Amino acid sequence: MKKLLFLVSLLLLTGGVRAQSRGENYDESKVPVYTLPDPLICENGQRVTSVRQWETTRRPELLNMFSSQMYGITPKEDIPVEYQIVSEKKNAFQGKASCKQIRFCFKKNGKEIEAMLILYTPNAIKGKVPVFLSYNFMGNQSIDADEDILVSPGLKFVKSPDDKSMERGYQQSRWPIEMILDAGFGLATMCYHDIYPDDNALKDKSVLALFDDYEQTNGRPDAWQALGGWAWGLSRIMDCLEKDDRVNEKQVVVMGHSRQGKATLWSGAQDKRFAIVISNNSGCGGAALSKRRYGETFRIMTNSFPHWLCKTAEQYADNEDMLPFDQHELIALIAPRPVYIASAQEDRWADPKGEFLSGVHAASVYELYGLKGLGVTEMPAVNQPIMNNIGYHIRPGKHDVMDIDWQNYIRFAQKHLAELN
Repeated sequence: MKKLLFLVSLLLLTGGVRAQSRGENYDESKVPVYTLPDPLICENGQRVTSVRQWETTRRPELLNMFSSQMYGITPKEDIPVEYQIVSEKKNAFQGKASCKQIRFCFKKNGKEIEAMLILYTPNAIKGKVPVFLSYNFMGNQSIDADEDILVSPGLKFVKSPDDKSMERGYQQSRWPIEMILDAGFGLATMCYHDIYPDDNALKDKSVLALFDDYEQTNGRPDAWQALGGWAWGLSRIMDCLEKDDRVNEKQVVVMGHSRQGKATLWSGAQDKRFAIVISNNSGCGGAALSKRRYGETFRIMTNSFPHWLCKTAEQYADNEDMLPFDQHELIALIAPRPVYIASAQEDRWADPKGEFLSGVHAASVYELYGLKGLGVTEMPAVNQPIMNNIGYHIRPGKHDVMDIDWQNYIRFAQKHLAELN
């Protein structure tokens, strides 16, 4: 017993040392003084005064900065893909939904990457329906205990078959599918490992390896990596949804949690087909302001996950003052489409205040379109969502996706999709 207690104590101690060694700051008084760039000031110093000037000059400048300095440049090359419906069930959830499982096969240069999309649509509504699109983390089989759900193919690179997280319904709590269906929405999800297995050593197993210039650009500082690949993958899912006769392609709402919140914002900035973009606890590299250096930082992210951002981003580790942009400008790139940012009270790693402030400082671009941003400069109380063209809530709890998050996303989507009609 003494030996066991000693080992437990040692594990706790070394775990604590590792946590402290990351250097994260959770003290608001230690947030440095910083100056945010104005999203409406062009590189030549001119102020943007019209939507046309934003869309033709400033917006392309910001996209180029985020591409070359943070997420990497997304190639323009088309990768051939074949779709195959491998399963179709008309009576999922006691007849509430139809469920398709669609295999994607990306092929180029003698290589193939397989991915699996699962799509639920409500049977109570005829014709096309709005759809939430979101990656899952543990495989399609993790979102529900249904034995008919196929295991996501990308998991073979990162999980052993006896891993507890491979259990059916393992993350079911994050996916209130019946709530989504009852609200009149469909749900499309794919495991993010199918697009890029989330490991620094597995780049060759990702979709990036299919591109013609993969070998030539692999070491280039502005070459895209995992976050860029996941963002690209969301657009390829959108390609598929556009072809589905049950999906209203003008009403696809893309939502991402954590690292996939980062990828979702980047995808939404690049791909204007997404009607609404939602970030859930996305933190550094997502919705949180980098210059605050609170919670997760460039140094922590580039050290712990060197395959997420392009190599150029490493120059801003412990050097965020030199960033020529910040994440409020990523939010601004989604304008005029509605964007929603969500935080959790105990998720200090993702910097809830920094996420909120990005929404505050993106407002000027929405106002350029005659739209209302957050409309406040002080964080709202817990469970008091704001649902303007920029939306925000902070809820109790930790780094997760909860029913209350989905309830707010459904309300936000219903409000703004109705306005678009």
